[in-house]
Amino acid sequence: MNSLLDLLKKSTEFLAKKGIDNARLQSELIFAGTLRCRRLDLYLQFERPLTQEQVDTLRERILRRSRREPVQYIVGDTDFRNLTLKCDPRALIPRPETEELVGFVLEKLAALRPEGTLARVLDLGTGTGAIALAVATERPHTQVVAVDKSEGALALARENAAFVGAPAETEFIRSDWFENVTGTFDVIISNPPYLTQAEWECAQAEVRDHEPLSALVADNTGLADLEKILREARKHLAPDGFVAFETGIAQHEALREIALACGFAGTESLNDLSDRPRFFFAR
Repeated sequence: MNSLLDLLKKSTEFLAKKGIDNARLQSELIFAGTLRCRRLDLYLQFERPLTQEQVDTLRERILRRSRREPVQYIVGDTDFRNLTLKCDPRALIPRPETEELVGFVLEKLAALRPEGTLARVLDLGTGTGAIALAVATERPHTQVVAVDKSEGALALARENAAFVGAPAETEFIRSDWFENVTGTFDVIISNPPYLTQAEWECAQAEVRDHEPLSALVADNTGLADLEKILREARKHLAPDGFVAFETGIAQHEALREIALACGFAGTESLNDLSDRPRFFFAR
């Protein structure tokens, strides 16, 4: 019978031969996700015998990874801040940079509306629901409205809301940006498409061949959706509210000009952990 360690070594060797970077880590992530344990727990059970069903499942998943399918889609979930979210090709895989954006937004929202007071947050293009659900579960007394134009993505976001036990007032609406949105909000937050077609064509196969193109690429050098949101946002913002974006790293000067032309009082750019200008705010 195959032991966990034997199959892990064979999987690592197979992925390495297929040109998969960090083959050992990738194998461990698939094993942990399949066996429903923490990655580090694998090291405590190397001699564990695996059933034939487990072996068959692991081999099939390792084969999928060799074809450049993302680990998150293979195991069916991903971690995002304090949450574990269902993840599949209906929506973009949540990134660590977006976790950073949520952190910045929560800090700024706390300064604007002290904790314990009611706040309203709009998440545009919710995808898996990661941003909306992180805000809703980490910030009490916050009404979060999440929208997406994709029925599939919206269904996944609703599944995740039930999966993590989101507050009942968290609302999901099918809308092409502001099309079906009513009322005003203290924060409008979005990680919209911002790649150019050329950037997408140069992306890794995991992104290019598996994640939804509509969630990644925008016209006008990647600015089209960012600009559309900025131009419509003010009428949906409370007087002291702000817009928060995740963006491409060469877009902030253009966004600043657009925001000021739209009547925003000021803008701010913040860097991500790799020290690149990733987050843009307009108030």
